[in-house]
Amino acid sequence: MAKRKKPEAFLSDVKKLRERARKHIEQGAVVENYGADRKTVLKLLNDALATELICILRYKRHYFMAQGLSADPVAQEFLQHATEEQGHADEIAARIVQLGGEPDFSPDGLASRAHSEYDASSGLIEMIKEDLVAERIAIESYSEMIRYVSDGDPTTRRMLEGILAMEEEHADDLASLLRELS
Repeated sequence: MAKRKKPEAFLSDVKKLRERARKHIEQGAVVENYGADRKTVLKLLNDALATELICILRYKRHYFMAQGLSADPVAQEFLQHATEEQGHADEIAARIVQLGGEPDFSPDGLASRAHSEYDASSGLIEMIKEDLVAERIAIESYSEMIRYVSDGDPTTRRMLEGILAMEEEHADDLASLLRELS
């Protein structure tokens, strides 16, 4: 059996930690040993923010446009997803600021920065299908971002993993609705 090291063997010299903490204090949470390319992470997060904003708009439109005998439970699902996507957008924007960036909420170019597309379908089945496609895109996008940030930015990785889990739940919900209505 391998011998365990004492916990202090894993810690940096406290004096050096204190010195490094005082350097570049204006960078807030971004410390000297931040392991990712911050500029790239900020771009990825702003693209994810644009994606979430487009998803909110799509889900809200689908919520208001859902009509027919089966529409009410589907519309409620759309509204719930819109609310959860808003939570994702808020988390992402807060992390961008924490990393010293600026969240890009500009409507100019929003659709071109987003990974998913806005949808103007009017049929219930078509809306569900388009939302499912968007969720599948989000799942792949977040999976790629998680692999990119890896251990270089564990805080961003954990946030993205939480969002990914909810996007997978959304996809599962939509696939279930599609099966029920088909």
